[in-house]
Amino acid sequence: MSNGSFPSAADKIEIHELLARYAWAYNTADEEGFVSCFAPDAVMREDVFEEEDRWVGHDGVRAMAQFFFSMPGFGGRQHHVSQVLIEGSGERCRVRAYCIVVEPRDDGPCVIPFAGHYDDVVVKIDGRWLFQERLVRHWSGPVLRNFAGQDGVKKPRKRPPH
Repeated sequence: MSNGSFPSAADKIEIHELLARYAWAYNTADEEGFVSCFAPDAVMREDVFEEEDRWVGHDGVRAMAQFFFSMPGFGGRQHHVSQVLIEGSGERCRVRAYCIVVEPRDDGPCVIPFAGHYDDVVVKIDGRWLFQERLVRHWSGPVLRNFAGQDGVKKPRKRPPH
């Protein structure tokens, strides 16, 4: 993804800010703030349930946000992002990060209804980093393919000698 240049430290900070703006907008039902995190022709995908969901452009991203904002129980959730990896150029980067969702309960401790990861393409448009492609995936499947017993890729082996 690199064209010979690398994202600067300032670019990396701005990309981290994009991730934070997304989470704050999503968790506070800020529809305009949420949509503003995406390029006009962006593609947002969720590969979490049985079939992948896909939304295209600002209208699609807005419809996705409206759907989740109207779900009973969605309010109060927090999306936490960590272990952010940024690779690419000063104009286009791949961003991978862990994501967990914390959901408070009135009758007890918080629960974590989702643990997954983002695999994004971000682009700099008019000096501002935006999502061009956002893929949300559950922490299972291909990302774990190097572990024994995951997706049938590798078989368990004997324990190494002591």
